[in-house]
Amino acid sequence: MRKRPEDLRSHRWFGVETMRSANHRSRLLQLGFGPQEFRGRPVIGVINTWSDLMHCHGHFRERAQDVKRGVWAAGGFPVEIPAMALPEVFQKPSTMLYRNFLAMETEEIARSLPLDGLVLMGGCDKTGPALIMGAISMGLPAIYVPAGPMLSGNWRGRKLGSGSDVWKYYSELRAGTIAQSDWNEMEAGLSRSAGTCMTAGTASTMALAAEALGLTLPGAASIPAVDSAHPRMAAAAGSRIVE
Repeated sequence: MRKRPEDLRSHRWFGVETMRSANHRSRLLQLGFGPQEFRGRPVIGVINTWSDLMHCHGHFRERAQDVKRGVWAAGGFPVEIPAMALPEVFQKPSTMLYRNFLAMETEEIARSLPLDGLVLMGGCDKTGPALIMGAISMGLPAIYVPAGPMLSGNWRGRKLGSGSDVWKYYSELRAGTIAQSDWNEMEAGLSRSAGTCMTAGTASTMALAAEALGLTLPGAASIPAVDSAHPRMAAAAGSRIVE
């Protein structure tokens, strides 16, 4: 059974007739939203870990819109909130040092803002565990939307695995069995689209673990990032969290 408007956590911000609530409503009006768009509706935080250096999440700007589309369709009020990106290959010395920062950020976003539920957008190795840990610590209803794997790599008709064949062929380069020009050409074929490594690495393992725990929609972990089923899944997650 859906909660009554007065049972929603966000009702404390927008539903009561006090000076403080009037100020909260005024600020949403300032953002261009009408009262009929947010009053009495579940407020859903779409926690987005996109950034210009987050290679796995290059499609998340669009996917956030898909999630919001699903929230609107189900009668909710979506608010997109950026959170710390943890790009696995760029962040030094290791993203593991920053995973708990994202977990704490997620928890405090959920605790401090007028949110009734969360859609967690992650995928690159440490983002999924961090987002999920933060949401569980806060205790709000949450659904995880995994980024999905990228397209398979390709070089001269050979299928390449991101994060695996790079080691194999770098050894070949050092051994002199392929040329530097071959290696440079291969760089462009290793990672061919948005999405996480398409091999059975940490990102895929964590996404499958999240699905096994019931934290995603069924089948969400294995949908490729650039497949048309992926935006449909994101929209369905937005609708489901409203319920």
